[in-house]
Amino acid sequence: MKKIKELIPILEWLPNYNSSRLKGDFIAGITVSIILIPQGIAYALIAGLPPIYGLYCALVPQLVYAIFGSSRQVAIGPVAMDSLIVATGVSTLALAGSDSYIAIAILLALMVGFIQFLLGVFRLGFIVNFLSKPVISGFTSAVALTIGINQFRNLFGVDFVQSDQIQYVLEDIWFNIIDFNLQTTVIGLISVGVIILLRKINKKIPNALLVVVVGILTIRYFGEKFSDVAIVKDIPSGLPSFSFPEIDISQMKELLPIALTLVMVGYLETISIGKSLEAKQDEYKLRPNQELIALGLSNIIGSWFKAYPSTSSFSRSAINQESGATTGMASLVSVVIVLLTLLFLTPLFYHLPKTVLAAIIIVAVFGLVNIKEAIFLWKANNLDFWLLVITFFSTLLFGIEYGIMIGVGLSLVILIFRTSRPYVAELGKVPDSDFYRNRERFNEVILDEEVLVFRFDAQLFYANSSYFIETLDLMVEKKGPRLKLIVLDAESINRVDSTGVEMLKERIRFYSKKGVLFYFAGVKGPVRDHLFRGKILDLITLDHFYMRVNGAVNYYKTGEKEYQNKYANYIHQSYDR
Repeated sequence: MKKIKELIPILEWLPNYNSSRLKGDFIAGITVSIILIPQGIAYALIAGLPPIYGLYCALVPQLVYAIFGSSRQVAIGPVAMDSLIVATGVSTLALAGSDSYIAIAILLALMVGFIQFLLGVFRLGFIVNFLSKPVISGFTSAVALTIGINQFRNLFGVDFVQSDQIQYVLEDIWFNIIDFNLQTTVIGLISVGVIILLRKINKKIPNALLVVVVGILTIRYFGEKFSDVAIVKDIPSGLPSFSFPEIDISQMKELLPIALTLVMVGYLETISIGKSLEAKQDEYKLRPNQELIALGLSNIIGSWFKAYPSTSSFSRSAINQESGATTGMASLVSVVIVLLTLLFLTPLFYHLPKTVLAAIIIVAVFGLVNIKEAIFLWKANNLDFWLLVITFFSTLLFGIEYGIMIGVGLSLVILIFRTSRPYVAELGKVPDSDFYRNRERFNEVILDEEVLVFRFDAQLFYANSSYFIETLDLMVEKKGPRLKLIVLDAESINRVDSTGVEMLKERIRFYSKKGVLFYFAGVKGPVRDHLFRGKILDLITLDHFYMRVNGAVNYYKTGEKEYQNKYANYIHQSYDR
């Protein structure tokens, strides 16, 4: 039963659900759906799809996630970032809004879901960890800026070019902004101002719903005065029919890079949101691989009911939690509201101005541009700052697909660089103690001309074994000809591979010829096992291994038999355990 609950997390909370939770979940579900419905319509337009597909995306995927998701507060559905990525990928294969375009977008949802599901089943969620926080921040900020600027076409009523390469959009805006539609621009800018004002007053006020209602009423009753304002018009009523996406292998090959981008971005969004919400409670624990399975099933089953790729929403998840949601019941309430809207309420959106939807999107996405993170990294970590900046401008200038590829590539390069050149230190003895500390941080430590205590702060493997030799040899050279003992403080080494073992054996032989002893201190059990299996004891004895640096140095200094017996027996006993 426990295994079943892990696979279907709704069984963890639903059987014990009580009325005390219902009020918070009910209010949260209604609040999120009030925001979700106009956002869904708006985000479908970003994706190049008819507005109804935003509501389809808010229906079945949200229901499936409520059943299989390990987070009880994450809100699933259409989001601005994924919608733009969809538009970027699908627009190269078909005309936006056409039947073939819709079919390809739905096929993309199936591909994304299938990849996410497989990653979850095979417990490969750790792959996404190769995207560092600066990369995520730079990518998210760039995509948010791109989405917002692409919405200027609806905000100003000018048919600007749409692209995920911002320089082309800005160039077109520069030459054609003079053709802006006054009525459309006024309504759009007022909507932006009202949303920002209401957010400052109280974030719980449904600002998106209010501007939508006012916009609809304005066009409905004063439409003759705003005849130039573009409106949504007909949104069909009814639930999506069940059908399998059309499988086209050639299209799938072309869609694969975009699908992988959506998988990565969608998972990162869900995990980052889920972790932040998890930290605010102690009732459940987020399980990353289960999140991949839940997202995968949401997109797979959603594609059977005409949904395009969906994931978690930053804003709606935060509102869900703030409104009192404690379980997935809030999502189920939201699903019911969307269902009722699809059945009965879509005609109400006929007179909704597109410029109002643009205002909702612009305010929402510009809030994701993280300037504070860039300022913090500039002060805290210069390398991470430039990683953020390069990812940001790469995404802006080369597009979403290349931006994420460059970000991932740079993350891997920096990871390799940092692991291949870890921190090393020479240690000295703290006066009147048995402790050894970094000579560069503790000026009062005592250094011995005959002894070099060398600390290596990383796993020892093929990528950094040459660096180990270089730094050790440099420290030995600085010590001069009086050096008689090298002590490797291995407390920070948690793994060693065959290359590392062979390198250590080579250094032991090298320094042995120079009359320099090589001792080990603080070697962890698993690391010691690898050293012994690598036959390091063919070159040295157990007397070269000590629990602490002080023991190694004292043994060398005294040479007393009792020291030899004490530490050798200690190591023998430790190894036996």
